[in-house]
Amino acid sequence: MSTFSHHIISDNTNIKEALVSLNSIEDTFLLLFVIDNEGKMIGTITDGDIRRALIKGATMEDSVTKGIYRNFRFIRQKTFSLKQFRNYKEEGINLLPVLDDENKIIGIKNLKELKSLLPIDVVIMAGGEGQRLRPLTENTPKPLLKVGDKPIIEHNIDRLVKFGVQNIYITLRYLGQQIEDYLGDGSNKNTSIKYVTEIEKLGTLGAVGLCSEFQNDVVLIMNSDLLTNIDYEDFYTFFLEAKADMLIAAVPYNVKVPYAVLEIENNRVKRFAEKPTYTYHSNAGIYLIKKELLNRITGNETYDATDFMEALINENRNVQTFPLMEYWLDIGKHEDYEKAQEAIKHMKL
Repeated sequence: MSTFSHHIISDNTNIKEALVSLNSIEDTFLLLFVIDNEGKMIGTITDGDIRRALIKGATMEDSVTKGIYRNFRFIRQKTFSLKQFRNYKEEGINLLPVLDDENKIIGIKNLKELKSLLPIDVVIMAGGEGQRLRPLTENTPKPLLKVGDKPIIEHNIDRLVKFGVQNIYITLRYLGQQIEDYLGDGSNKNTSIKYVTEIEKLGTLGAVGLCSEFQNDVVLIMNSDLLTNIDYEDFYTFFLEAKADMLIAAVPYNVKVPYAVLEIENNRVKRFAEKPTYTYHSNAGIYLIKKELLNRITGNETYDATDFMEALINENRNVQTFPLMEYWLDIGKHEDYEKAQEAIKHMKL
């Protein structure tokens, strides 16, 4: 909220002071949010509202309450819907306050910059050593290797922020302090970043157990070394519509067989396919999971994503796949890193 704190004024402010505040705003959003002495939002005011109030007889010394618009748009923390968010964007609303149950402002969203506003927490796994990328990773953690003009992990964080993500955990191990020093607490990106550190290797998912106090009921977990323009809103919507317990982003992988393939039963040819192509789906390292299911990951033992999937499948949980049709690249080897440098020139993240 600090980015737009200059848009908030008290109802004790008079009209002249409100005009001074509007005149001093350096961004393009000439709008003020008015709060009462308990910090509760009671309305908005623009220069147009002030002009109409003056025409009706208000004076410059009167309270801004003489001109505020009380039927303002807002979203309620944790209870808003994506449909509500889309409707506000379509209405042309630029700044949208987020209110708690007491109508106090806990955030202000710039809808012009946001693609969506997803009620999810995120865990970015960034503890790997990146051995296949040495010598590049001898003194630099893989997530901080630059793709284009900024590090891999920053591309991912910036895209998540565009989808309204507010709570991010980053799991660290190898040269983790460099990552924390570079990204900080996330306030410069209008999000919150917290860090947990693996003392020993905990597998591909074990460090999630070190995270605590998730704010939302759904958690997105992803690897830090991915270059992708996945649509996180489509991913989340698919999760909801499928009523999934876990949703796995999957990349189509085609295998072309250069020969005719025979289907045989008791040595008898039943049918054949001439040089067929088989499509498999590979794990993209991006997951949506119900928060309560993460309780089984304690953070005290090695736990891989495959173990987690297998446990849920054995319990007959609803584990679904999401076909990832957008760009995706796992930057694991030098040739992948070179591909990423070329791809970023043509991608809009």
